[in-house]
Amino acid sequence: MKKKDDIKKILAILDRTYPQAKTSLHFQNPLELLVATILSAQCTDERVNQVTAELFKKYRRAEDYAQAPLTALEEDVRSTGFFRNKAKSIKGLGQALVERHQGRVPETLEELVKLPGVGRKTANVVLGAAFGQPAVVVDTHVGRISRRLGLTAHEDPVKVEFDLMDQLPQDKWTNFGFQMIDHGRKTCTSRKPKCEICPLSDLCDFARSK
Repeated sequence: MKKKDDIKKILAILDRTYPQAKTSLHFQNPLELLVATILSAQCTDERVNQVTAELFKKYRRAEDYAQAPLTALEEDVRSTGFFRNKAKSIKGLGQALVERHQGRVPETLEELVKLPGVGRKTANVVLGAAFGQPAVVVDTHVGRISRRLGLTAHEDPVKVEFDLMDQLPQDKWTNFGFQMIDHGRKTCTSRKPKCEICPLSDLCDFARSK
């Protein structure tokens, strides 16, 4: 595990470098973010935002998703890829919200992950960005950079999440995830990380080993 002083330095650099970090998915309420995050699997946020610009006009409530013909919903989300599975999850999500939560998105991880198509990553995105709760989002960027920095040795996203929760101050959990996603897209890329311009290189096990 990383030394506490090093973690403080990492967090300070991320705050300076990405002071406005947040999800790039467009949403106006928790339901919209929940649906958008499900659609973002194996799809760019830019494409998801293009699709949801019209989708959210057509489906405004959980009841709308629950009652939608599956074939129509498939067509509405087709361009995000894996559209049959995504449409099935979103329709099931709408039904579950109506049946169990009076059409409202629950505000706990335990309840969110019981919904169709919702794993810990999706639940944490909603908790952090829509409800303002401390939540560590672990996507491929966060996992990769956390391993490179020496914050975890795990590949499993859940184990990475718990390692980060153990080491990071709770009030930094949400920002950290979104900052790392920005950093992964812009600098610490998968194949050719730009270590020579990375502000974290002096604190990074991967950069120092090159």
